[in-house]
Amino acid sequence: MQRVLAILSYDGTNFHGYQRQPVSRSVQGEIEKALRIIHKAEFWPSTSSGRTDAGVHGLNQPVHFDTPLSIPEDRWAVALNSILPNDMHVQSCQYVPSTFHARYDAVGKEYVYRMSTAVQPDVFKRNYVYHLPKNLDLTAMSEAAEYLLGTHNFTSLSSPKTDVVDKVRTIFRVNITRYENEWTFRFIGSGFLYQMVRILMGTIIQAGIGDINSSDISRIIVGMDRTLAGPTAPGCGLYLAQVFYERDHLEKYLAEL
Repeated sequence: MQRVLAILSYDGTNFHGYQRQPVSRSVQGEIEKALRIIHKAEFWPSTSSGRTDAGVHGLNQPVHFDTPLSIPEDRWAVALNSILPNDMHVQSCQYVPSTFHARYDAVGKEYVYRMSTAVQPDVFKRNYVYHLPKNLDLTAMSEAAEYLLGTHNFTSLSSPKTDVVDKVRTIFRVNITRYENEWTFRFIGSGFLYQMVRILMGTIIQAGIGDINSSDISRIIVGMDRTLAGPTAPGCGLYLAQVFYERDHLEKYLAEL
C-alpha cells in the first residue's frame, strides 16, 4: 500500500459540510465515491486535515488515502477529477510516507473570511461573501483581534456541540484588510475548534459595530462560556485557505504577511 496526499478545492454551497453523511451530500462522500470507483470496491476511506461546516469552502484541503494501485502520482488528480462533480477539483496529488497523517501532522491552518458592507447585496456573491450593510470600525476590530493572539482556552469562542475536550489553541495572526466595501479577515493558528472561526468573526464584528469594547475579548476568553461571545457568522463567507505541515513554511509565511 502507498499513501497519497491530495490537495482539494471545493465550492461548499451545495454540501452539508465536509464529513461523510448517511444521506446528505458531503465533500468526503464525493471523494470516497470516486476512490471507490477507481479501486472497484464497496468502500474506500480517506482522511482530511479537518472538517468544514455546511456552506464553507475549501481552497486547499489536504486529504490522504492509501492505495495498492501503481498509478503515477501525477495521474491521480486526472483520475479523480474525471469522476468528481464540477464543484470539486483535485489540484495535485503526491505519494507521501505511510506515517504521514493529513490531520495530526498539521502544524498550522489558515482560514479566510470574506464580507461585504455594501448597501446593496450582490446576488452573484451571496454564496461566497457574507453581506452585512453596516459601518465597521477597522481600528476597533484590529484591537479586538490583538486580544485573540497567543495561546488560550477558546471554550467561549467555539461551539459547545463538540466532543473535543482540549480547547486550548494558539492564534498566530489575525489580519484584517479592506478594499472599498469588501473586507478580508485572515486567521492563522495552530488549529481551530468546531465553528471557532465563525464565532471569532461574529465577536470581532460586535467590536466593529460598537456592541462590545475591544478589551471585552479578554473577559470573554476567561469566562469560558459560549453565551459571552458574539453570534456565529454565516458559513458562506468562510474558506479553508491552507494547511501547514512544515514549521519553516509556516514561520516564513507569517513573516511575509
